[in-house]
Amino acid sequence: MRSVLSFEKLDSIGEGTYGIVSKGRDKETGRIVALKKVKIGQQDKDGIPLTSLREIQILKEIKHPNIVSLLEVVIGSTGDKIYLVFEYLEHDVASLIDNINKPFKLSEIKCFLLQLLRAVEYLHSHWIIHRDLKCSNLLYGNNGNLKLADFGLARKFGYPIESITPCMVTLWYRSPELLLGCQKYSTAVDLWSIGSIFGELLIGRPLITGNNEVDQIMRIFNLLGEPNEQIWPGFSSLPNFKRLNNIPHQPYNNLRELVPTISDTAFDLLNQLLTYDPTKRITASDAIKHPFFYENPFPQSIEMMPKFPTISKSFKNQNKKQNNNFNNFVQNNQTNQNNQTNQNNQTNQNNKTSQNNNMDSYKYSK
Repeated sequence: MRSVLSFEKLDSIGEGTYGIVSKGRDKETGRIVALKKVKIGQQDKDGIPLTSLREIQILKEIKHPNIVSLLEVVIGSTGDKIYLVFEYLEHDVASLIDNINKPFKLSEIKCFLLQLLRAVEYLHSHWIIHRDLKCSNLLYGNNGNLKLADFGLARKFGYPIESITPCMVTLWYRSPELLLGCQKYSTAVDLWSIGSIFGELLIGRPLITGNNEVDQIMRIFNLLGEPNEQIWPGFSSLPNFKRLNNIPHQPYNNLRELVPTISDTAFDLLNQLLTYDPTKRITASDAIKHPFFYENPFPQSIEMMPKFPTISKSFKNQNKKQNNNFNNFVQNNQTNQNNQTNQNNQTNQNNKTSQNNNMDSYKYSK
């Protein structure tokens, strides 16, 4: 096993729940790689964390063009740390959405989505649930390839599905059954996450942004309509449902209002991904065959996908601050415009009334 000293550290990429990721160069070959330093807590003194062991085991067993490759595992310079060495891709999709002002074309979104669905179809066919699908875990190379990363929460499953931890998927991408405490869940949780990603690519921001689990499920109910036993049998028996208070009586699905310009076919796929009942939610295999991918505009070829400049960590933070300031400016400006419009309307109405009164006076004087 090689040492991390075999690599030159170039730049910090980011920090996740289970590791710190840096860009590095292999001193022997010159290859650019991503180095994930595994966090070892107090409970892990006797060895590698379970999440990292699972990630290593799963990544060694699978190989797919849309899944990031684990190249090797190396030890730290003092021998008490380990690093996972991955192939390097220039971007993650979340950073592109946040920092590239130009929205993705629908043909590009189709290319992204198809690559993601193929990766997830492959995982599910190998009895693996990813359990943490989100835009920041989708890596994008300037050659047009999208690759699924971060398998720290991935889990193998059997049939029938055994009880497994429900609170895994990042909150904004977490399915209703997980939010309501279901412990015997299926691959359908990944498809809900893909629906959330699809929506995010379409509107340029996360689709449902709850502050906590209760807020998240309430926002889902408000967006998709309140579920009932007819459309989702058994949902009211899930553990966390009984803890909900003041459930909004919202019988209508308002999802269409968020994406008014997409075709009915595109909306149908989005709706099937964001279906309440996990047994009726579309599978990855069926989603790949959906008519959405066979209508104009067709999916962009990988070779023709856009290239983006490397976004530094400092630029991401700076741009995020600028975006917040810009959004505040737009909101304040819109408020001022609305106030001005109301004032103008009132002035026009008063002028019109005055003119009518003058005209009436003129008529009577005649």
